[in-house]
Order: sequence, then C-alpha cells, then structure tokens
Amino acid sequence: MADYDKYYVTENLFGEPYVELIKFFKDYPVKGKLIDIGCGQGRDAIALAKLGYEVTGLDQSKLGIDQMNKISEREKLKLVGIVDDIYQFDQFQDFNIILFDSMFHFEKRDRKRETDLIIKAALKIEKGGVLYICIQDTCSKVKILKETIQNSNIDFEILKDSSLIYKYEDKASGHKSETKYLMYIIRKV
Repeated sequence: MADYDKYYVTENLFGEPYVELIKFFKDYPVKGKLIDIGCGQGRDAIALAKLGYEVTGLDQSKLGIDQMNKISEREKLKLVGIVDDIYQFDQFQDFNIILFDSMFHFEKRDRKRETDLIIKAALKIEKGGVLYICIQDTCSKVKILKETIQNSNIDFEILKDSSLIYKYEDKASGHKSETKYLMYIIRKV
C-alpha cells in the first residue's frame, strides 16, 4: 500500500476532477449524502460539495485529509474528512452515493480485499443508492470489476458505462501522461 503522505506534500497533486465526473453529478437529480472512499486531498470531494452534495471524504492519508478539511473550512462546504482504514469502514448504508475514483488496481496481492470492499459497499447501500467507480482501463481491471458486480447477486441498473481519458501533468518534473479510464456507475434496484 502506498504512503501517500509523501506525495501529498505537493498540494493538489492530481489536479482537477474529471470533466465527466462533474457533468454526471451536476446533472444527477439527487444531491444527497456522498462518501468519497480514498479521497486523498479531496480533488473530487471538494468539487462535489460545491455542487450541493453533503460529502464525507475517507482516506488513510492524514496529510491529504488535513489539506481537504482546511479548504472545506475556509469555503464553508458541507464536507468533512476522516482519516481511517478504508477497508475497515462499514457504514455505507449512511450514504446515497459511494464514490470509488481510481481506488482499485486489482493487483494480485490486493485483489481480494478490493473486490470484498466493492461487495461490502454494494450490500450495505440502500436500494436506489449509487456506486460510482472510475478505474484504469488497462490489463484485466475492467473485467475484474464487472465480474465482481455481476457475481455479487445484487441487482443493479447500469447508469453509465463509458470511457474517458485522464490527463496528468506533474508541473515540478514536467512529466505528462494520458490514461484510459472506465466510468462505471450503477444504481441498486
């Protein structure tokens, strides 16, 4: 597991949220309670709180959560960050929307606990609740994600199953990259 505190010394490390993410949530009619699992510095959580969602950000990085909470306080947002182990979190029923953005990598050593986390969230969220999952579209990640959902024996309606390109630029080093992602959004029925 990566120690993101060393990366988060650079504020706003991952830049702005995906345009596609903001468009979906701006247009989504239910502005309820949302939890951003693995929120880091709050890239998505801050933007979604500005759209009117009541957001909880959960991450293992104290530095990332502290940075996000300072912005939330300064801008008076309905956003609170909590430092905790994302795999131990168990209160998914308290939220209308669960956001997993760039959380899952499905490496062999982490695959079971990541798929277990997806199933736990899917089981606990109430009917009508939404799972928003954005994942790199590389290797067999998309296949593992979709098989996990299909094999869960939980009924979901697919709201969105589309590709996007994430453009990253590290201004300090000049490193740039583009990565294909899948935006997979499902609602429990």
